[in-house]
Amino acid sequence: MLVRDVMKSPVLTVGPEATLEEAYKLLLERGIRHLPVVEEGRLVGIVTDRDIRLATSHLNPKGPCPGCTRVGEVMTREVVTAHPLDPVEEAARVMRERKIGCLPVLEDEALVGIVTGIDLLDALLRLTGVTEPSGRLEVRLPDRPGELARLTGFLAGRGVNIHSLLSYPEGREFVRAVVRVNTLETHLLAEALRREGFDVLWPPKKPW
Repeated sequence: MLVRDVMKSPVLTVGPEATLEEAYKLLLERGIRHLPVVEEGRLVGIVTDRDIRLATSHLNPKGPCPGCTRVGEVMTREVVTAHPLDPVEEAARVMRERKIGCLPVLEDEALVGIVTGIDLLDALLRLTGVTEPSGRLEVRLPDRPGELARLTGFLAGRGVNIHSLLSYPEGREFVRAVVRVNTLETHLLAEALRREGFDVLWPPKKPW
């Protein structure tokens, strides 16, 4: 799954000469938290609801117009961006490492979209198949060639269709495979897997 599959487009933007009051009204009206700042078709910054709240809290409320401060005065100028063909997991890694809530998406220096943390959560739901009727299996496999194929081969032999399969390392010796399958009878399937020597973590063994 790529950034282009989950990004929002077209993007609501604001100019650097807009006031904080105008920007904040846009954020409230659209129910969003981030506004890319564009000048003459070029991305020059980004402003968030938090930026606006912090900026206005430091202004004198008895001043002439606290909300009349320009967006260009408080926006973040060094914007971290993504490309439409970036994998979603790479976008998630960048956002986590930089501790930011969104990535404007540029293609040939043109702003073509924006991806947020919520978009990445939606992507995770789609990748795991949880949005479709399915059953869930979680199996611990030895980290060696052929083990994942053995698992999928077993499921195929029982006529079970795999909706999604994610795996991640557990230490240096094992891999956990999280599988979404086209059956809700996962307890029966889990018991059959255990009889074949698989270490099934979910669903757990029934007490009887």
